[in-house]
Amino acid sequence: MKKLIFVPVIFGMVLTSISVFAAQQTGPLTVNMAVNARANLTLGVSAINFPDANPDTTPSIAATENSVSVTAKVRTGVSSTATLTHLAGGDLTSGGNTIAISNVTWTATGTGYVSGTMNRITPQTAGSWTGSGSHSGTFSFFIANSWSYVVGNYTVSTTYTLTAP
Repeated sequence: MKKLIFVPVIFGMVLTSISVFAAQQTGPLTVNMAVNARANLTLGVSAINFPDANPDTTPSIAATENSVSVTAKVRTGVSSTATLTHLAGGDLTSGGNTIAISNVTWTATGTGYVSGTMNRITPQTAGSWTGSGSHSGTFSFFIANSWSYVVGNYTVSTTYTLTAP
């Protein structure tokens, strides 16, 4: 019987010492993140070209790069409207000769994108979306052809601006 009394005493001491070393505590953690408005615009090309054509047979010349892919990525408020605008830096020029930039138009595909006419004074809306998202589409550019154009190589720089308030 001495053996039976001795074993439970040791077993009880082992269980008591294990529970003494276990501990647990919890604590709060606050997680913060700043999310700012962002805009990212990607155009499939950086230049378009209109080939020469007979105005009688080709009254509207398509750009050789058509259709141009466009992706507008915006992060903004749920009810905020992001806009894509286009503004030409002037008319098409070759030396002292000009072709009015309003002769250049574009058609658009993709949700939120709109067709328009280039303008050198007032930015023209090319797209509009409510809330955040990524929006893909295409632009196809055309110029009205005319016998009145003076021979030359014409150029102008234009700017697309994507704004996410």
